Amino acid sequence: MYRNNLIACMLAVGCFIALIPSVGTAQTDNVKTSMAALQAETGKIGAPKLLGDTKGCYDVVDAVVKANGGVATLFAKLGNQYVRAATTVRKEDGTRADKTALEANNPAIAKLNNGEAYYGDVTIFGKTYDAGYEPIKDASGAVIGAFFVGYQK
Repeated sequence: MYRNNLIACMLAVGCFIALIPSVGTAQTDNVKTSMAALQAETGKIGAPKLLGDTKGCYDVVDAVVKANGGVATLFAKLGNQYVRAATTVRKEDGTRADKTALEANNPAIAKLNNGEAYYGDVTIFGKTYDAGYEPIKDASGAVIGAFFVGYQK
């Protein structure tokens, strides 16, 4: 009897542990799918450049979120900061987080500054996201902004 209970318990724990990576993987797959969609949609606008009129950019982030869920942002790099040029991220008051800078403690900043992607957890306006950031580079290879997609945990 004891042996049967032990085996059943081990099988139950084993099944639970087997599910944990698949939940994380599903969320990561969503981030990667949304990132590819955001990059493809912005590619239709043309070569990366510093933004003037951002109306078309709102259409892009809104379309990606409508199709894939989550949140999306296009950042412009201004000096040492990444500023939200077009975003679906909302501040605590419910308004779009337009023209707000990426939080200084965000782990993606160091990676972006080195021209590298960052995928992992971030906290934005008090909410935790499974997120992806990819640098936007100009023709010379300089980082001029960033793509962001995330799914709230």
